[in-house]
Parts: sequence; C-alpha cells; structure tokens
Amino acid sequence: MNLKGLIAISGKPGLYKVAAQGRNNIIVESLDTGKKFPAFATEKISALEDISIYTYEEDVPLSDVYDKLAEKVNFDAAISHKESSAKLREELTSFLPDFDEDRIYDSDIRKIFQWYNILAAKGYIVKEEASEESVVEAEAAAEEEE
Repeated sequence: MNLKGLIAISGKPGLYKVAAQGRNNIIVESLDTGKKFPAFATEKISALEDISIYTYEEDVPLSDVYDKLAEKVNFDAAISHKESSAKLREELTSFLPDFDEDRIYDSDIRKIFQWYNILAAKGYIVKEEASEESVVEAEAAAEEEE
C-alpha cells in the first residue's frame, strides 16, 4: 500500500493529500471535501508513510498494518472508529496481536480505524494483483533455495 503524499494535520479532522508546495507552506487537499488550503510550518504535520505502530517486537509501518487490516476485512470498510474502546482493541488484536498495549492509546486506535475507512472510501485501499515480474522473481527465489 502506498501512502506517499498523504498527511494528517494535528488539530484538523481527516486526511489530506499534498497538492503543491508554496514558499512558506504546503497546499493540501482534503480527502473528504476536496477543498485546498495552505498548511504552515507552525502546524504539526505527519506523513502517513512515516507513522509506525508500536509492537513488542518492532515498530510496524502503518502501511503494513493497513495491509493486514485490508486482508482481514476483504478490502472493505472496517468497523467504525466510534465503537467502544474495548471493541476497537479487540479488533486490532485480531490482526495485530503483538501491539504494545501500554504505548498505544485508545485515541491512536480510533485514528487507525478512522483513517483506514477514509482511505477505503476514497479508493486508496485496493487489492494489488501480483504482477508478472513479481511472480517471476518469487519463482527464481524459490529455485535458489532448492
């Protein structure tokens, strides 16, 4: 899953796509409304491709978490972020069982599901078909192991 160019802005709901770069700001487009507006350096901006989820083993990139969630829900929408915290934690445990329960807060889990549903609704969550090149590479790797 490619999350390049998608950002979250602290204090503003939803997700945004970077549309252009200005002199002292970036122009972002809301995925919900499609409206464009400037985001300044004083705002806390997080690129989705840089976000990771804490687990007991290692940090898992958000794109990998969304890949696992997409496979679990068959590339449809996930449960609503407005469900109870216990239900959201249970759902997260079903596809990411080793997430660090002490360092992942309820608000973080809500964002995981809210952002996933936004991305699914806007067509960013799609099943990727295996390309011929990747199939050939996988067969070559299997032959080398033998």
